Amino acid sequence: MSTDTLAHEIGRIAQNDGERATELPWLTLYRRSLHSEPMPCIYGLGLGVVAQGAKQVALGEEVIAYGPGHSLLTTVDLPVVAHITRAGAAEPYLGLWLALDARALVQVAAELDLPPVAREHSPLAISRCALEAPLLEALIRLVRLLHEPALLAALAPLVQQEIMVRLLCGPHGPLLRQLVAAGSPSHQVARALAWLKQNFTRDVLVDELAARAHMSTSTFRQHFRGLTGMSPVQYQKQLRLQEARQLMLNHDLDASSTAVRVGYESASQFSRDYSRLFGAPPQRDIKRMREQPVG
Repeated sequence: MSTDTLAHEIGRIAQNDGERATELPWLTLYRRSLHSEPMPCIYGLGLGVVAQGAKQVALGEEVIAYGPGHSLLTTVDLPVVAHITRAGAAEPYLGLWLALDARALVQVAAELDLPPVAREHSPLAISRCALEAPLLEALIRLVRLLHEPALLAALAPLVQQEIMVRLLCGPHGPLLRQLVAAGSPSHQVARALAWLKQNFTRDVLVDELAARAHMSTSTFRQHFRGLTGMSPVQYQKQLRLQEARQLMLNHDLDASSTAVRVGYESASQFSRDYSRLFGAPPQRDIKRMREQPVG
């Protein structure tokens, strides 16, 4: 089997441009016939695979380009800038996103006899690796199951577990094991990140986050930047602005009321930060988002 086979299977289901939700809530397929502009967004814990075309993801100063033959893993919620760099009507971009569950990974990892991970560092929480043949075959089988609705509920969890095992044992394994290893810096910072995601509207001191991670402030800052590529303040600001964009886009809120809802005290500061991230003031950006064609 090859990435061409995976592209064929994705194309059979995702026949129109855009994001294609599937009967499996943790599996999303994508098709696009044109390249896209860089788009700030948040990648959660999951695996991205391009079957046809190419994509680029930027996290801080780190820029990762990937296409067929590679897989991209993120282990915590990361504000990134992503865009499709190769796509066409004859050969559209085709890809998938497989969301992973941290608790399930912990359970699977506990059942495997895996070597311990070094705990002194927090590697960047995103990695690109070669797509190994066994993992590719499992992904193809998973997508093909979407054509067998009578068997999907029984077989999909088995393939899902196989994929988690192969990720933990494959090139992405050390990064994932850092996440699930209780007491590792990555695990401790990930817990603080999860709390911050639920409380991003609050004015949170870095000292408070460090205490939640059971680290000194200086150590926490070091591991936080090592994991996310940015400072805690920058991370919180991106969470606020991403949420603000979704609120205005989906609920037709104005910029001033949105600024308050996401934790800003100054509407003018909100507008300046928003423009720096998304390239236009809130009202103009939302108008552009609504008018841009799918594809």
